[in-house]
Amino acid sequence: MARFLHIADIHLGFDRYDNKQRTQDFFHALKDVIQTYAIDQQVDFVVIAGDLFEHRTIQPATLNQAQICLKKLQEAGIPVLAIEGNHDNRPYGTKTSWLQYLADWGLLMLLEPGNVSQGQPFYAAWDARTRRGGYVDLDCGVRVLGSVWYGASAPKAIEQIAAAIQSLPAGPKHTVLMFHHGLEGQIARYQGALRYADLLPLKQAGVTYLALGHIHKNYAVEDWIFNPGSLEANSIEESSYQRGAYLVELNDSGVQANLKSQYQQRSVVRLRMTTQGQESLEEVESAALAMVQQAVTDGTIAPTAQPIVELRIDGHIGFDRLELDTRQLQQQLQQISNALIFLLKFEADASTFVTPIAEDANRSQIEQEVFLDILTANNTYKKRAVELAQGLTALKDQQVDGRSETELYAFVETLLTSEANPQPSSTPV
Repeated sequence: MARFLHIADIHLGFDRYDNKQRTQDFFHALKDVIQTYAIDQQVDFVVIAGDLFEHRTIQPATLNQAQICLKKLQEAGIPVLAIEGNHDNRPYGTKTSWLQYLADWGLLMLLEPGNVSQGQPFYAAWDARTRRGGYVDLDCGVRVLGSVWYGASAPKAIEQIAAAIQSLPAGPKHTVLMFHHGLEGQIARYQGALRYADLLPLKQAGVTYLALGHIHKNYAVEDWIFNPGSLEANSIEESSYQRGAYLVELNDSGVQANLKSQYQQRSVVRLRMTTQGQESLEEVESAALAMVQQAVTDGTIAPTAQPIVELRIDGHIGFDRLELDTRQLQQQLQQISNALIFLLKFEADASTFVTPIAEDANRSQIEQEVFLDILTANNTYKKRAVELAQGLTALKDQQVDGRSETELYAFVETLLTSEANPQPSSTPV
């Protein structure tokens, strides 16, 4: 029997939202997972199926985070086997990467196929002296093989991998292959996903556990394909995904993989408010503040945890979108919730009214209807829309007549403060 931990898409150095504390979350998640599900569980080995890092070029602090976690495993005598993902693979034309650097320091085994065009075998056994190789046979009775990021050429690469596996010397009963790619049908808007049929050659070649990465959502297929998902949510949308780390046991009965999600993660709360178009600007602001306050009161938002909070305001509004000071409202909402990051998404559309205009309408009639539509759509002015539309027409006429700015300003002031429509003092053009 062999037991191991399967993780992927760790993304150390994550820097979205430009928040240092959020960047630390990804380090704390990895450190907690390693302690709780690898060291405390005394697993035989750990596999990292790509994207240990967020970027190919990393900051010293990010490298230090990786070293801290990997040294904990090294001190516990637990080998780490890894591959590069699309985020941390070496740039084209270069011969090394930060994962290779970690391998050279003995903190992990970076398992990669050889360069066949240069006469190297596709899969060579891991050489502890050179710290190079494509596969390793572990003492616990498991063969682990690596791969690289193939992108669009993945289906063809799978055929090559399957053929190379079948040409290897006989090995342990269980074969684990690390592969950084996604399977179709798991998430929307993902181009280039593999079909299940594309992966079948690997099963036929003897792979008993396909350790995937790349898609940040957990899924498993037919007890041999497993994707744990990212350790932390890389976006608000991903917060709804089930994800974590697989604690796996390989025995004579087959594969038992259990997804583990009880480790340190930043909580994410998503709220939604839909406006009907009848509310004033002040009422929309008050409703947003009340919604977040209620979420705090009922425990949906735990201020002491400094969560990430999103409030999405959609629907319709009866005022100009620019009238809402979203920055000020966002600051107020963040203060109420004590959120580490508060995202206010104001997506409500301004109500529109389009009055049918007769084909034989003259210019004056068309202008009047346009003014009327604009005013009717505004919650502040819609009750006086007819009156104000007439006033705007009169204002236009006065401007055309050459009235002074002082006279025009006085007319507008009277128009907005009077209950009755002021009589125009000029003859319409």
